[in-house]
Amino acid sequence: MLSLVSSLLGFASAGLPKVLDFVQSRADQKHELNLMAAQRERELALAKEGFLAQARVEDIKTEQVAMQTQTQERLAMYKHDSSLADGGSRWVINLRASVRPVVTYLFVGLLIVVDVAGIWYAYSTGVVFAEAISIIFSDDEMAMLAAILSFWFGSQAWNKRQA
Repeated sequence: MLSLVSSLLGFASAGLPKVLDFVQSRADQKHELNLMAAQRERELALAKEGFLAQARVEDIKTEQVAMQTQTQERLAMYKHDSSLADGGSRWVINLRASVRPVVTYLFVGLLIVVDVAGIWYAYSTGVVFAEAISIIFSDDEMAMLAAILSFWFGSQAWNKRQA
């Protein structure tokens, strides 16, 4: 039961950012619809007075400014991201980028070493395999492993769904 709950929590925590992005995009879309309705009303009013061509020119200028602003913002983000790596050696930068996978690999590796040592100890002391395996592979251990695997594979599923 604990494995199932931790699996669900791991999967849900992997998808939480996507849910928040969805809520934000819904609000953004509602705002865009309101803007489009206001623009349509303005265009209808301008068309009645013969200013439709001038409105198109202004829309093109507005789009150009928006594209330039977006480009400048993206360049500023790239510059900021690259400045985070200033002063660090290449392996430190790579290690910083791989913290979560390294921690996961270390945890799973430790889990395997402890389980193999437990099985070896049980075998060498003459404990029945069925008893040893139920003690070594406990519900708590399976819950932790299930949460980790659900998080990683759940985040992949959420990323594929977004793409």
